[in-house]
Amino acid sequence: MIYLDNAATTRPKPPGVAEAVVAAMESYGNSGRGAHEEALAASRTVYAVRCRAAELFGSKHPERVAFTPNSTAALNIAIAGALGPGDHVISTDREHNSVLRPLYRLRAAVDFVPADENGQLDYSAFERLLRPDTKAVVCTHASNLTGDLTDIEFVGDFCRRHGLLFILDASQTAGVFPIDMERQHIGVVCFTGHKGLMGPQGTGGLCVGEGVELRPFLVGGTGVHSYSETQPEDYPTRLEAGTLNSHGLAGLGAALDFLKSTGPETIRRHEQALARQFYEAVRDLPGVRVYGDFSAPERAAIVALNIGDLDSSQVSDELAERFGIATRPGAHCAPRLHRCLGTVDQGAVRFSWSWFNTQEETDTAAEAVAVLAKEAE
Repeated sequence: MIYLDNAATTRPKPPGVAEAVVAAMESYGNSGRGAHEEALAASRTVYAVRCRAAELFGSKHPERVAFTPNSTAALNIAIAGALGPGDHVISTDREHNSVLRPLYRLRAAVDFVPADENGQLDYSAFERLLRPDTKAVVCTHASNLTGDLTDIEFVGDFCRRHGLLFILDASQTAGVFPIDMERQHIGVVCFTGHKGLMGPQGTGGLCVGEGVELRPFLVGGTGVHSYSETQPEDYPTRLEAGTLNSHGLAGLGAALDFLKSTGPETIRRHEQALARQFYEAVRDLPGVRVYGDFSAPERAAIVALNIGDLDSSQVSDELAERFGIATRPGAHCAPRLHRCLGTVDQGAVRFSWSWFNTQEETDTAAEAVAVLAKEAE
């Protein structure tokens, strides 16, 4: 199988990740739940991963990294913890349901920066949508559908000038694109461990900026202040109720070590080169339409396309069954962007690359698209 579904979850994982998980399962106790060596070993690993994550996002406060099972949980914690019903929020048409649904459930007043028919944002709309009661901007760093990047330098400066909280969904960019919370004026970065960070599923978290205070989302056991009726105030315990996935975090730590030794820029350039190679090979095929802005110098390693009027699920099934190529069809949990692209009924077929893909695999995928496009004529 040629695996080109890395925007959903990266596969394979770097050397050492699975071994770290197994070693943790065989030796760790419960982090923060005892002073014996097995519990302390888990606690040491969890703290070390906090430090690495804080460093990755330009934070000097590892205690403000709180771990969750994924970025969806992190976004729920950030949105519910910072905002309330009726607060005005600016978001964008590029958002994943992990941003949209928490905002809708909160009954926040949300205005969306519009995207055009190719998914490009109208950045002038940020100022037009600003209201006296605007509290925050919540947006993705890169579209999980098209790979287009949001200009977070622009958004961060907009938030700084107007005193707004900036909550960033870094699901598609953490570990691959540089993020500096202080320099880019980001209040909360929400991330997952199993995509660009190349760690295990079931890991993720949020990095909370200095001076940003979030109400607890979950409350419960913490291992400290057990006689208090309320969740402890100190970070990270404030946002972490229940047993942490120290086994998965051990694997995430190994993945972060691999990222640091290999170099995020090296990884990014490799992935981008493969996505560009594929795009150049399919862009002019008869009946093929590719979505997104490929004139941009930087973009996530994603190419989404359709072939004629074929349903995206049919194309993806053909790619898997006939050519052994794994892709992701459908709506990609990005309903607003599909409406902008005019692909609500058809969906789109998403190809996405990681460090472990090759030029040969990419050529094979492009040749498969060419065959299907020829057959659809």
